[in-house]
This record gives sequence, structure tokens and C-alpha cells, in this order.
Amino acid sequence: MDHLIDANFVYLLGGVALLLAVVLPTALRTAALSAPVVLLGLGVLMGLLPLPDAVQLTPTDDRAVIEHLTELTVIISLMGVGLALDRPLNVRSWMSWRRWGTTWRLLAIAMPLSIAVTAVLGWWFVGLAPASAILLGAALAPTDPVLASDVQVAGPTTDEEDEDEIDERDEVRFALTSEAGLNDGLAFPFVHLAILVVGAGSLADWGVTWVGWDLIGMTVVGVLVGMGTGWVLAKAAFRSNRPSIRMAETGEPLLALAAVMLSYGVAQVAHGYGFLAVFACAMTLRSMERSADYHALMHEVVERLERLLTLIVLLLLGIAISGGLLSSLSWQGAALGVLLLLVVRPVTAWIALRIGAAPKQRVDGGGLGPRERLATAFFGIRGIGSIYYLAYATGQEEFSDADTLWSTVAFVIAVSVVLHGVTATPVMRWLDDRRSEAAAR
Repeated sequence: MDHLIDANFVYLLGGVALLLAVVLPTALRTAALSAPVVLLGLGVLMGLLPLPDAVQLTPTDDRAVIEHLTELTVIISLMGVGLALDRPLNVRSWMSWRRWGTTWRLLAIAMPLSIAVTAVLGWWFVGLAPASAILLGAALAPTDPVLASDVQVAGPTTDEEDEDEIDERDEVRFALTSEAGLNDGLAFPFVHLAILVVGAGSLADWGVTWVGWDLIGMTVVGVLVGMGTGWVLAKAAFRSNRPSIRMAETGEPLLALAAVMLSYGVAQVAHGYGFLAVFACAMTLRSMERSADYHALMHEVVERLERLLTLIVLLLLGIAISGGLLSSLSWQGAALGVLLLLVVRPVTAWIALRIGAAPKQRVDGGGLGPRERLATAFFGIRGIGSIYYLAYATGQEEFSDADTLWSTVAFVIAVSVVLHGVTATPVMRWLDDRRSEAAAR
């Protein structure tokens, strides 16, 4: 009888998530409040009720469930992000690479700096073991593609437009979207570094392996697998000789989900980074027949599934917070979390965006003025990807400070959800107004 009660509560939780997935986006469209804030708060309130064990996940007992649920949520989100980006990235065009200049700065400068500063603070200030401090920095470094929808591009543009004008109107949203799409995969080498530090005796035991394979090899494999999978699927969907295979003509949007699973699965089997493969696959799909309505259909399906999974994870996170997930949080850990969100991320991202910037307004022609740089630096949203990294790493090796890591990461996510969820709408609306005023002059 107990397992039937537990199953019924799971169905109830799923029903609540589905209902909220339908209602909240419209209800909160004009409010300075995001759906994740509401869901997390609702989860915290639900956690105060006498719920069955089936909906009270704990990192100790349910680590594998947490890992796979968050893993699925992230890869679905990465496909949506890749399909939403209109600005092409032609690997053979230097000008195309330059138009992604803000993204490369955030990835190559801001993210490693953030990892390093967070790891040092975790070791020196919080008292974590070196491996745990590195894991904390790696898990909290990437911005989250799942929870950042309020500051990202809305979706693929399918009108016939000059490619040079696509996405140029809002460099802030483009920068945050493209950064979130790539840095989830690029943080993985540093998660592997933490795992290697736990299991190896000295730098000589893991240094060459980490640089040669974890940092470079797996990244290259992931990108190549994603591009290859996306190219094959795009050729089949748009240009196959068999009409029954040209899914762009039949309008079957489930190809996007097949692309998620295929690119991720092949990359994982090939020992590459699956997160990078999914994003590269989505970008490659998007690059073919850019004005086709089929891209919008695929994005819509992915977006809805992402929304549902996100709401479930946030409800479970809120329940876990009420159930004692923050019990190992020290004041030092809380202070580190606040510093990360209010100082470390904004400062490192601002430095990255200032390097090479024109004196007053533009970065490589991208349109990031001073206020846009500040907004881009501020919205370093932490979320579900951080939970996945922590669940994955603690499943590979035993970290002595695991409870402290879980409490600190959960606290940072909760603060980020509230802080960025409340400020996103008014800040982005203010930037839009300033942009409109400048265009009208």
C-alpha cells in the first residue's frame, strides 16, 4: 500500500508541474517575477507537508535519480538554445568567429577566472579539501541554459532577413544565450579535474591525461560528433531524395528530440562531451535552410518539454531544501555563494567583456555598450546544470566534503533563482526601452 501512495504522489507532482507549465508563462509575462521563483517557493512550501519518500529526493539515497533527471533537463535545454540562436557560426569564416566575440570572451576569460576564484575561496575561506574546492568552482562556474529563459533570445527567426542583421538588435540576449549553450560542456574538464585530484596521488599521475584528453580530446570529440550528427539529420530532413524522410516537409518536430538523444548518445559512447555535442548538433541543424518554419516547430516542442522538466526539478529542489538540504551550509559557504553571484561573476565577466572593447560602445561590432556589459555580467544565472555536475562527480569518486558541497550549491541556486528571477524582467525591459530611444533619435 505504501508504494501505491508514493506512486500517487508522483502523479500528483507531475500534474501540478504540467498545470503550472501551462499557466505560469502567460500569467507572469508582464510581472517582475519568473516562473522558477514561483516553482521553487511552491516546492519549499510543499516540503513542509508530510510527503512520502518518493518525492523527497536526497543526494545520499537518490544521487543516480538526481543525476539522470538533471542530465535530461540540461540536454533538452541545450537543443532549445542551439535552435533558438539565429546568428550563424561558420567555422571557415573568420568574420563569423568575430561576430561571436562576446561569447568567446565570456568562455575563455570569465569562466576560468570564476572557477579559479571560487575554488580558492572554497579552499581558503570555506575550508574545503582541494578536490572539493575545484568541484565547487566547476559546478558553479557555468551559467544555466535552463533557468535563463527570461534573458535569452526568444526563439528562431524564420523570416527571410539579411543574416548580417539577425540577432544584432540584442547583443545581451545573444551573449547570455550562446554562453549558456557552450559553457555547460566546457565546464566538464574542470569537473573531471576534481575527480582526478581525488583519485590520483600526484600531478604526474593525472596532469598529462587531463590536458591531453579531458581538456582537449573529449572537447574535440564532442563538437565533431555533434556537427556530424546535425549535418546528417539536417540533410535527411531538408534535402533527402526520399519524400518520406524529408521531415521538414511533413512538419514532424520530434526530430529535435531524436537529435538530442542521438548526438548525446553517440558522443558519450565515443567518450566525448555530450553537452557540447547536443549544442553543436542543434547549431548545425539550425544552419541549414535558416528561414524554414521547421526550425520554429522543433524549438517549440523542445521548449515545452524543457519547461516541464524544469518545473519538476525546481519543485523537487524546493522540497529538498525544506527537508534539510541546507543543513550543512555554513555561514562561510553562504557568504561565498553571495560573493559569487554579486562579485565574482559580475567582475570576471565585466573584465572579459572590457578586453578588446572599443572605447565607448561596441565590442567587435556586437553592440555592447557600458550598460549592456553590466547586464551581461550580472546575469550569470546558476541552476540545474550545477546539480548535475555535483551528482555526476560524487558518483565517480567519494568527496570528503560532499554534504557541504550540496548545501552550498543548493543555496547558490536558490539565491540565483530569486535574485535573477526578480530582476530579469525590469532590467531587460529597461535595456529594450533605452535601445528603442536610441534608435528613434
